[in-house]
Amino acid sequence: MLHNYSTHCCGHPIGNLLKCLHDNEAVQNKFMKHFRSALALVLLSGGIVADSASAAIPVDTVQVLNLGNANDITGYGAVNYSYGLGKYEVTLNQYAAFLNAVAATDTYLLYNPSMAANANIAGILQSGVSGSFAYSVIGSGDRPVTYVSWFDAARFVNWLQNGQPTGAQDASSTEQGAYALNGAISGVFTRNSGTIFGLPTENEWYKGAYYQPAAQGGDTDNYWLYPTRSNTQPNSRNGSTTDPNSANLYYNDGIANGYNGGYAVNNSTVNPGTSTLLPAGSYTLAYSYSGTYDQGGNVWEWNDAVIGSSRGLRGGAWDTGSGPFSLRATARNSSSPETENAYIGFRIVEIPEPGMISLLALGAALLAWQRKHAG
Repeated sequence: MLHNYSTHCCGHPIGNLLKCLHDNEAVQNKFMKHFRSALALVLLSGGIVADSASAAIPVDTVQVLNLGNANDITGYGAVNYSYGLGKYEVTLNQYAAFLNAVAATDTYLLYNPSMAANANIAGILQSGVSGSFAYSVIGSGDRPVTYVSWFDAARFVNWLQNGQPTGAQDASSTEQGAYALNGAISGVFTRNSGTIFGLPTENEWYKGAYYQPAAQGGDTDNYWLYPTRSNTQPNSRNGSTTDPNSANLYYNDGIANGYNGGYAVNNSTVNPGTSTLLPAGSYTLAYSYSGTYDQGGNVWEWNDAVIGSSRGLRGGAWDTGSGPFSLRATARNSSSPETENAYIGFRIVEIPEPGMISLLALGAALLAWQRKHAG
């Protein structure tokens, strides 16, 4: 797309394209038409607006830039392209919408009854009979979904890739797209090239969580130890609008200080017996440099790493078995891709069309110039 504009714009290289567009009104008008179309597409896929015609559910992403960054000392984090990473973990609301779209007959068991039965995470309730199953959210739908296998997560992103259709679980909805599953419920599958949506690679996940250039306020090696822009262990709190270094994790320091008393939701070593998950964005100041939330704590998150016959997990969870160490950049975990429990969820990745970021940047600059000279 950008090559076409440089060709039609007096042979100017991309670096001089803005000047050329300014000098050629006809090409400028054509460019702005494409820019506005591209902007609408990015806003839709990024969850900023919703397509009312298809009632698409929004899934917010944040752009992870700084192309070509190096790995840190762990050997992870290098990504040579820009991409969008889920701002939040996939929520109960989003997953329930997915189930209602494709699981009236739940061919590949996208729903686990423990989503309703386990009081710590409940969840989503299934009602009706096969062929007319319906799904409703229990409690706050902004909490992350759990009891999802890697295959459930892969089918969710296939559904996004296919435009969020309604119907059976088949090639047009869940079985083709980002991953060619075709009915598989075991085995190892990799993300297809050229797709928009997927589960993040380990490097994509890692960069979004820990990377911040030293020149832009980051640590001296460009990576933090924790995904809260800190090398200090986050505090266990029940959400916070004042503490930028806090998360939904289990930690007991033995001090009666109102936090770090065990479970984050009740500041106690006694399991609360009710929801231990917190809504997306509960820690309003505890975000990564890229702008993601809860990459430390709340739930472990699937990624696309293949570790033997297992798939990668990162980020730690709310439970006693995780602990603060699981939030660290050095903590690498994995599990069988069929695993479903109260501690594992996921977030998505979105790969822009080649040239889209440059197109948007050039269009934004030209739009600003037009506004400046409008009067």
